[in-house]
Amino acid sequence: MTIKNFNPKSYLLLAFIIVVAGIRTYLSMDENMFGLSNFSPVGAMAIFSGAYFSKRWKAVLFPMLALLMSDVTLQLTVYSNHGFLYHGWYYVYAAFLLMVIVGRYIPRINALNIFLAAIVITLIHWLITDFGVWYGSHTVPQTLAGYLQCLVLAVPFEWRFLVGTLLYSAILFGGFEFLHRRLTVPV
Repeated sequence: MTIKNFNPKSYLLLAFIIVVAGIRTYLSMDENMFGLSNFSPVGAMAIFSGAYFSKRWKAVLFPMLALLMSDVTLQLTVYSNHGFLYHGWYYVYAAFLLMVIVGRYIPRINALNIFLAAIVITLIHWLITDFGVWYGSHTVPQTLAGYLQCLVLAVPFEWRFLVGTLLYSAILFGGFEFLHRRLTVPV
């Protein structure tokens, strides 16, 4: 790679994503923090990637890899007795992909638009991942009432997801804008 192709903005974006993937992994591994595992940065990471990476493949690939790396780490440590792939993982990844797309369509980076994006991706997460919990479940009836029951049971988890997304979005977007303005190399 030549200096001409060096883009510090891409490396800064990638560094932010790796840090939040590490936080997600830590919150899920530490038994004292396990109750906060859904209070994670993954939603903020998806919005952030979609909003800032100019190339679509980077916007999707980097956060998906970060999610995959943290999932692999968790499967090899905390959840090793559940097998490599957890039930409904494809719903989680599909929801995550849609979250990145939401970030791509934020018209302007400001607090209100980030807040609205956080609400939208929480709804996406709630509806899609809980569909994955409900569909094929042996403990919840395979009816509309059963799906609604899953949604109601997930409210505390989704609340933590929303609050985590808002907090980590403030850190990611605010931190990036702060550092981006102080970079001496034009990006």
